[in-house]
Amino acid sequence: MDSKDRKENDTEIEKSNAHIIVEIIEYVPNAVLSRTIIRKTTGNITVSSFDTGEELAEKSSAFDTYIQIIDGSAEIVVDGQNHELKLGQGIIIPAHARNSFRAKEQFKMISTVIKSGYE
Repeated sequence: MDSKDRKENDTEIEKSNAHIIVEIIEYVPNAVLSRTIIRKTTGNITVSSFDTGEELAEKSSAFDTYIQIIDGSAEIVVDGQNHELKLGQGIIIPAHARNSFRAKEQFKMISTVIKSGYE
């Protein structure tokens, strides 16, 4: 996936207003979209949607990241180990672990990063 295929909205969700998490981001053909729910210096929460066939190349983060699938299912590889996550399932990606994401079908996920404990 090229960087042009990934679209991101860094505007936080409006506070004190109820929302349905799977409805705050749509699927877009041939793209991965991300929307910021909360962004702080101590961490952030993001919701993302992946169209079928899309993937994010292998990367790593200096912080633990919690991933929860909120629609569909995803293939997530963590340090070479393949995980098939279905609706409602989650996984903690340890700090510095190599990881990648692939959409065999459309899926949406919440990503939570806590930036503490590794100073």
